[in-house]
Amino acid sequence: MTSTNFSVLVQNMLQEDFYPHPVQSPVELIQTHISYIFLTGDYAYKLKKPVNFGFLDFSTPAKRHHFTQEELRLNQPLAPDIYLEVLPITLVNNHYRLNGEGQVQEYLLKMRQFPQENLLINLLQKQILLPQHCQELGKILANFHQNTPTNEYITSFGTPEKIAKSINENYQHTVKYLDTIQPKQQYLETKAFTDYFLTVNQNLFTRRQNQGKIRECHGDLHLKNICLYQDKIQLFDRIEFNEEFRYVDVIYDVAFTLMDLDYHQASDLGNIFLNTYLETTGDWEGVEVLPIYLTRQAYVRAKVNSLTQDDPSLSLTERANLRQAASGYYNLAWRYGQRQRGKIILMSGLSGSGKTTVAKKIAPQLQAILIRSDAVRKHLAGIALESRGGEEIYSQQMSEQTYQRLLEIGLKLTKEGFTVILDAKYDRLRWRLEAAAAAKTAGIPLEIYHCTAPLTVLRERIKERIGDISDATVELLEEQLANREEFTDTEREYVTVVDTYQNNWGGVNIS
Repeated sequence: MTSTNFSVLVQNMLQEDFYPHPVQSPVELIQTHISYIFLTGDYAYKLKKPVNFGFLDFSTPAKRHHFTQEELRLNQPLAPDIYLEVLPITLVNNHYRLNGEGQVQEYLLKMRQFPQENLLINLLQKQILLPQHCQELGKILANFHQNTPTNEYITSFGTPEKIAKSINENYQHTVKYLDTIQPKQQYLETKAFTDYFLTVNQNLFTRRQNQGKIRECHGDLHLKNICLYQDKIQLFDRIEFNEEFRYVDVIYDVAFTLMDLDYHQASDLGNIFLNTYLETTGDWEGVEVLPIYLTRQAYVRAKVNSLTQDDPSLSLTERANLRQAASGYYNLAWRYGQRQRGKIILMSGLSGSGKTTVAKKIAPQLQAILIRSDAVRKHLAGIALESRGGEEIYSQQMSEQTYQRLLEIGLKLTKEGFTVILDAKYDRLRWRLEAAAAAKTAGIPLEIYHCTAPLTVLRERIKERIGDISDATVELLEEQLANREEFTDTEREYVTVVDTYQNNWGGVNIS
């Protein structure tokens, strides 16, 4: 086999006669730091570059062939509408052909082309990425993670040592950009945060391993690797070239998407995505490892942009844009290492009082983790969120377990600097007093938002409720009315009354 002349090959692939089907002229070329992607109209073709960055090695034809096949194998189950087949490139009379006769030189991946405007990054930039898209994404990713495999070998990649190795390799790869793209002091402070987190949280990483949270994940789930195609959110471009990037904690994937939404000034949408994912999986403790992975993912995007701008074939404008993006991601990685102070917010009120509506409105504003008692109760019972629970899951014992679990998670996450909203009735004095005492002991601020509306309105809201995980009925409302316990004078200092009928919250409109 003769050595591939990539300069000539790329020029051949930009010609219409390279392809055995009609193409949309001109053929468009998109480059990443590791691939050439050719857009022909109905189909897109990906060709791996002959590069070796240490964390990936495409330096030989055999390696490029292997990883092209791996990319198809890993991505086709996730996005069968997009990933089609691997095809050879042959050389005939010094001219490269797709799937033709002659000596095989390279292999490429054939994909169904979708409009580039359908990428989530482009939907976001056009301001048409909606909360419901982020909710759908959260549920799709949750379903993927719950079904993607794990085993002893995959779990072995979740040790603190291997996580530290992966993170520190990113620092090694970017040292040459200090004081050109990234200030040295910023680099040192970012690294100090990850070093500290990795040192003091070794038991946390081990617990994640034991809980089966290290799985064969996506590995590169930023906004350019998610699209809205055929009226559904689809994940693509799953990492094929490095097991360390794919055999990871499920929160690693979550953090990649969340980080990129933060970077593009869409933290409100990121919060909706995160809370949907956490509620669907019940993995609220995963938030404990979120800071290290947010930092890591921002740093990776900075590294990728730094490496890409080294390409001498890029224009000065392209290189300048990449450097600017890299600088922004380096800064975001640093910001994730800045410690915040968390607080607990208790939602309170009868069924139908609008607790969840208010909680869902304020969570993105506060970047809060929203934990609903309805979801906690069903996860404890081991039933699907969409399923209707029987009387047994609403027993006094299950209610006690639900409120204990709410408080347990809330305390864990607020101690790590997160604001947490515990969305439950909190109509019993002992549940409120337990939360207040625990918060005081831990030095955590506590607030209570008590939602109210006329009784006739509560009844109508419950009757009309559809598509929600709550099982509340009008009969249950009557029972709540009989058993609720009013706030004490001591509690009232924590309480803000929210009139959800008048859409008024302490004089502030919450519509």
